[in-house]
Amino acid sequence: MNEEGEKASLIDLTIEHFSKIGYKVERDVTLEGLPSLTRKCDLLIRRGDERRLVFVKDWRRSVGVNTIINVDRAAEALKIPGPIIVSNEFSEHARAYAKRRGVTLLTKQEVLRKLR
Repeated sequence: MNEEGEKASLIDLTIEHFSKIGYKVERDVTLEGLPSLTRKCDLLIRRGDERRLVFVKDWRRSVGVNTIINVDRAAEALKIPGPIIVSNEFSEHARAYAKRRGVTLLTKQEVLRKLR
């Protein structure tokens, strides 16, 4: 792992990763769904007709299942399926729920590996 990857913020690495694989990336997006439903996400990525929400959790602790559930519900309410969460690590319960619900989980290490 290079020093630059260690110092770059997780959101910047995530933007670089999705840009590199052909997505147009919008940062700090606020979306409106059902009446009076407003959700903020870190990134909205687009490629062709595909749109996906990306939430970046640069936490020292692992992301738990409640966070995955909240992100999944937000994406469902906005009618944008298949959200992506990028973080340093995820709990086993979070991984199991995400797998069942089609939520993509990426760790910082996976993003760095894909950027090499």
